[in-house]
Amino acid sequence: MSDLTSPRPAVAVAYHSGYGHTEVLAEAVRRGASAAGADVTFVDVTAVTDEQWQRLDDADAIIFGSPTYMGGASAGFHGFAEATSGRFIEGRWADKLAAGFTNSASKSGDKTNTLAFFAAFAAQHQMLWVSLGLAPGWNATTASEHDLNRLGYWGGAGAQTPMDGGVDTVHSADIATAEHLGARVARQASLISAGRRALSVTA
Repeated sequence: MSDLTSPRPAVAVAYHSGYGHTEVLAEAVRRGASAAGADVTFVDVTAVTDEQWQRLDDADAIIFGSPTYMGGASAGFHGFAEATSGRFIEGRWADKLAAGFTNSASKSGDKTNTLAFFAAFAAQHQMLWVSLGLAPGWNATTASEHDLNRLGYWGGAGAQTPMDGGVDTVHSADIATAEHLGARVARQASLISAGRRALSVTA
């Protein structure tokens, strides 16, 4: 009988952080993905090494992260996105899973624009988008700001940190929401990898 056991899914967290707040979320995404069984690569997109580019190419899923500045993803992340143009032309990331997370100082801060940019960027690479998979929290009289998805985002994980606050002011619920996103992507990557392996073995 053929062995259909799947290896640990490979998940990359590719992020830019201007002041450290988004890096706190990136670490949470990494913890969530690792706890769900993934082999996780951590990539600061402003300083990608050749080895990290290869790990991105080999990953089953890439989770993108950036602060939201002036209504969109940071210049640091945009530079990374533009640097992937060769991979876009080759379709090198086609059919990988993708997801995203972002942080801003305001409750809204136009974070939806950043998440929409990530989704469009992933679509251009022919990737498969994974949503947050959580109902909105903190939207009823019985709810709390400590709920998961307290800011009510659907497309990815959104966080709010005071503009004059240090990295210790990243909200615990936003950190937990980022961990949820990492775990969700890792589980979906594991399922898809197992399915593809099963099809290749039984074909």
